[in-house]
Amino acid sequence: MAQMNFGGVMENVVTREEFPLEKAREVLKNETIAVIGYGVQGPGQSLNLRDNGFNVIVGQRKGGKTWEKAVADGWVPGETLFDIEEACRRGTIIQYLLSDAAQIEVWPTVKKHLTAGKALYFSHGFGITYKERTGIVPPADVDVILVAPKGSGTSLRTMFLEGRGLNSSYAIFQDATGRAYDRVIALGIGVGSGYLFETTFKREVYSDLTGERGSLMGAIQGLLLAQYEVLRENGHTPSEAFNETVEELTQSLMPLFAKNGMDWMYANCSTTAQRGALDWMGPFHDAIKPVMQRLYESVKSGNEAQISIDSNSQPDYRSKLNEELRQLRESEMWQTAVTVRKLRPENN
Repeated sequence: MAQMNFGGVMENVVTREEFPLEKAREVLKNETIAVIGYGVQGPGQSLNLRDNGFNVIVGQRKGGKTWEKAVADGWVPGETLFDIEEACRRGTIIQYLLSDAAQIEVWPTVKKHLTAGKALYFSHGFGITYKERTGIVPPADVDVILVAPKGSGTSLRTMFLEGRGLNSSYAIFQDATGRAYDRVIALGIGVGSGYLFETTFKREVYSDLTGERGSLMGAIQGLLLAQYEVLRENGHTPSEAFNETVEELTQSLMPLFAKNGMDWMYANCSTTAQRGALDWMGPFHDAIKPVMQRLYESVKSGNEAQISIDSNSQPDYRSKLNEELRQLRESEMWQTAVTVRKLRPENN
């Protein structure tokens, strides 16, 4: 573990240079990694582990689409693909990668196979952090660890196949064996992390829920829609409003400030853009920060977790969700996006 300077703050990080793949294989050479769930994170993590030479099996409900997807990805029923209970019985490390709602439902099955010395692995701190609400309370004689890739399972897999790594956080909630650190870092390297930075289960879930509702999805959609609507209300066409709101941001600017930073972006745009951005940065910050503070408090109090648990348990949840997503998909802004994407040079 090394200490790195992040904006003047020292943090613990682990790189692939100091904990190479060969060391990770040695640490886990006698382990069977059972990946439970084949939805969002399961495919990317399990396939990367398999390609990196670890002993991996997948546990999934038989007969569904995800079972068939696992078969299509080369997992063999009865050899490397099992129902959830059998995979939990065989695994010495159980990677619990079901959705938060499914984790609550399946927990009794998983718990009875958490015998002494095993490890319970998460990629999200939800179930443990809100254990009073979820009922997920692990036995005291197992390791409880977390590796949370900072992106989707699809991105994790794509970057792995390109020879790159997706950065991940790691945490240890319970070290029953004295091997939790080696296990969690080896797994982090095995799933394809670029580097690993230290966190806690609580910090991971607080930051993750805030990010999803904030700048990663909720806030960004709200911001884009507000600007798009103002432009449309003032006579701009859908194409013009979308290009000035979304297309320029995602296709031109984001790659640049992802590579060089927003400070570089400010220094390398027109003086008119510089002046306007500097002047309006403050008002936007002042308007948005109180909303972010309310959001964080809602996450911290457990309110957001309870909303998710309550809504996901409703029998009509899926149909209501699909209707909300349909409305988003069929909105003018995102229907305009369909046409704009078709007109990009790479599609012509």
